[in-house]
Amino acid sequence: MTTSVCTTASSAAVLPTSYASFSSYVRARGPVLLRTARSLTANPYDAEDLLQTALARTFVAWERIEDHRALDGYVRRALLNTRTSQWRKRKVDEFSCGELPEPAVAAPADPAEQQVLHDVMWRAVTRLPDRQRAMVVLRYYEDLSEVQTAEVLGVSVGTVKSAVSRALRKLREDPELARVR
Repeated sequence: MTTSVCTTASSAAVLPTSYASFSSYVRARGPVLLRTARSLTANPYDAEDLLQTALARTFVAWERIEDHRALDGYVRRALLNTRTSQWRKRKVDEFSCGELPEPAVAAPADPAEQQVLHDVMWRAVTRLPDRQRAMVVLRYYEDLSEVQTAEVLGVSVGTVKSAVSRALRKLREDPELARVR
């Protein structure tokens, strides 16, 4: 991943050693942060743009960040804040689904079948509304607790519980997932 950060008036005072430590951080943690960004967006290009914006904001604040051991959390927060701003700017796109029965599921033993299930599941997750997708990603892909997810998103634990519940219901009702079960 190639990352470039434009110098702005507020970051012009950043020392060259700060840039070196920032560059080192981006090289070391970039792939992990990109994976988080991809979890929050529908396509890889949007994820790269989202990560670029979050890293630019992090670079501007680099000297003000006191605990560099918590940088991943800072960048994740910047990712979520940026994505939330994008959500708020666009029209909410929700739809209702009818109830579908849940057939009994046998775990696939074949690695190829498991990969197909993984791919279908991920496509279903990307079809969730952005806010629900973010909560599902943080809860089940990033393995955060409900409390941690609520803190990261700046919402109540009850909001996380109800949104994740609705998201899981939508996933259970997804017709493409029903075909591979």
